[in-house]
Amino acid sequence: MFVTVLVLSCLLAAAMVFSGARKVAGGPAVTGEAAHLGVPVRGYRLIGVAEAAAAAGLLIGLAWAGLGVAAAAGLVLLMSGAVISHIRVGDAVGRWAPAAALAVLAVVTLLLRMASA
Repeated sequence: MFVTVLVLSCLLAAAMVFSGARKVAGGPAVTGEAAHLGVPVRGYRLIGVAEAAAAAGLLIGLAWAGLGVAAAAGLVLLMSGAVISHIRVGDAVGRWAPAAALAVLAVVTLLLRMASA
């Protein structure tokens, strides 16, 4: 079971590092996304910081179970918020499906991490 937690944690961490880094770096595309979702650019960058922190928590959490559980739970909330934000502005499924998939992976990671702690 821990191997599954390891693989899922690494996949989620990689996705969060990529997503968080581009939000923190900013740029026209990120500014447009933030405006589309009705989030101030500064708030969108803070979401990027939270995504990066979740990635670190997932990886450190492989050695420290409590942190892994907390990071996975936070990621469930973060990705659920992303899905809700996209649905709220009327985005098609293709725009919010990646966040929904990451939320599902985070739920599975959370449950497995709690079981293997």
